Amino acid sequence: MVLQLAMSGKFDQLGLQVAYEEAAQGFSEGGVPIGGCLIDNESGEVLGRGHNMRFQRGSATLHGEISTLENCGRLPGGVYKRCTLYTTLSPCDMCTGAIIMYGIPRVVIAENKNFASPGEAYLRTRGHEVVLLEDAKCIGLMSKFISERPHDWFEDIGTEHS
Repeated sequence: MVLQLAMSGKFDQLGLQVAYEEAAQGFSEGGVPIGGCLIDNESGEVLGRGHNMRFQRGSATLHGEISTLENCGRLPGGVYKRCTLYTTLSPCDMCTGAIIMYGIPRVVIAENKNFASPGEAYLRTRGHEVVLLEDAKCIGLMSKFISERPHDWFEDIGTEHS
């Protein structure tokens, strides 16, 4: 039953809306506009939401997905296995690892045009459902950030700006 609900995408509109709100908040705070949320596939409850906080907190690891999981607080391990993680951008290797570690069965990605991570394919090989939406609002917000702050973007993904 849980898997069937997870596969239905019943809460995808809500998840995308919350993730985008978080990304926009991060952008308004001077951070990287990547947001996310974790939704229980059975109840539709938003268990946690967050956005990239690397610049706001001087953190090396508070990407949008990690911030989302952090804001969930401590949850029993089984809870993650009935959830969907929503993110406004394709998850990097670190965030992909967290998704795998907690066994989150379904990941909905708003866009991968600005950053196409190998994590998407890896999640699929590990049995996770990965849904790509190609959301225009998320593409636009991330494109704006990269255009305005390329050095910060390359720092966020751990590469050098040429």
